[in-house]
Amino acid sequence: CGLQTALCQLPALKQGFLHPPASANPGVYWYFMDGNMSASSITADLEAMKKAGIGNVTFLEVNVGIPRGKVDFFSDEWQQLFTHVVRESERLGIEITLGIGPGWSGSGGPWVPAAQSMQHLVSSAVTVSGGENKRIVLPLPSAKRPYFGEDILTPGLKEQRDNFYEDVAVLAFPTPAPGAGITDIDNKALYYREPYTSAPHVKPYIPSPVVYEQLPAASLIKKNKIIDLTGKLAADGTLRWTPPPGEWTIMRFGTRNNGAITRPAPFPGLGFEADKFDTVAIDAHLDHYVGTLLRKTGKPNPASAGGLKRLHMDSWEMGAQNWTRNFRKEFIKRRGYDPLPFYPTYAGKVVGSLELSERFLWDLRQTSQELVLAYHAEQVKKYAHRNGLSLSIEPYDMNPTSDLEMGAVADVPMCEFWSKGFG
Repeated sequence: CGLQTALCQLPALKQGFLHPPASANPGVYWYFMDGNMSASSITADLEAMKKAGIGNVTFLEVNVGIPRGKVDFFSDEWQQLFTHVVRESERLGIEITLGIGPGWSGSGGPWVPAAQSMQHLVSSAVTVSGGENKRIVLPLPSAKRPYFGEDILTPGLKEQRDNFYEDVAVLAFPTPAPGAGITDIDNKALYYREPYTSAPHVKPYIPSPVVYEQLPAASLIKKNKIIDLTGKLAADGTLRWTPPPGEWTIMRFGTRNNGAITRPAPFPGLGFEADKFDTVAIDAHLDHYVGTLLRKTGKPNPASAGGLKRLHMDSWEMGAQNWTRNFRKEFIKRRGYDPLPFYPTYAGKVVGSLELSERFLWDLRQTSQELVLAYHAEQVKKYAHRNGLSLSIEPYDMNPTSDLEMGAVADVPMCEFWSKGFG
């Protein structure tokens, strides 16, 4: 057709519009409400959807205030019913997209131990004077308050969270004069990530000034005066060190769980979110949850129009993390310098200069983004592809990385629109 190519395509376009292919059929979320499910209700739902022209469903089980049903999440009966979902969807030609964890966000569950959960680098500090020859005891650093509050934790999860702690480093430095501090440190150091769009705490970006305030030299931590005392810390918190003359600040750094749990998950599915910086953690989670189900249903049949076709990462509502066991090694590999002297900036202290500290915090966020993309999103995609599945991602709203970079990992990027006055 030469220059008439566009016109030549019109008949096919018109035919496709009048008789849309299966790939153009609409899809819906298919929420099961905390154990309210049966084989007959599953079949009735799917047959009604088929009649209405729905071609795909996103399968999630949630707890949004509906009284609990009789089928405990992930029990043997639940797994049998999920197998029934897959068989019926194959019969009816409806695609199933499975969320990679209970609830509508995240990847975790009661099988995730605290040591493989999302983590924060936390700290405590004491001030001592040189020459006093007193026993120095460093208090255990406390965990940060969970973004959604302490009430989200069951007593069992709270106990596990309180019991998990690992020391990371001990640093000492001459005590600076009071006054200097980094603003909005909880967002900058990724203890929290305020939503990009959702009220009431909208923070679409973190401002990066071109000109930094010049702080008094006496109020800064001098990088070349920081002493690494990590090897001198005893298990009981006692520090085997005699400080030189002068006043010294000693900071104890350790890792704790960030307080993120599956939400809004059915009660038997409540558990910690898996570490988003660690392939071991996400692989263990995927094998326990998705792997168990695949061993029940069998590997997806690519020749079938329906059945289990895809895994799904829904909206990022599990907050931010800023630490994992190999974080220091990954930071050095990706940024080319050691983050150890800058650990005090996690607590809002200024090391070297305000500009230097803010640049470190940028590098901290950049490294965290790269780890989420490489060791979480890409790892889930590899797992999906190995098992004959694709991956869809809804890459926001408190995502500590860039939404577009995470969405680009997906085979099927996804988003949602909310109309004012209509929900």
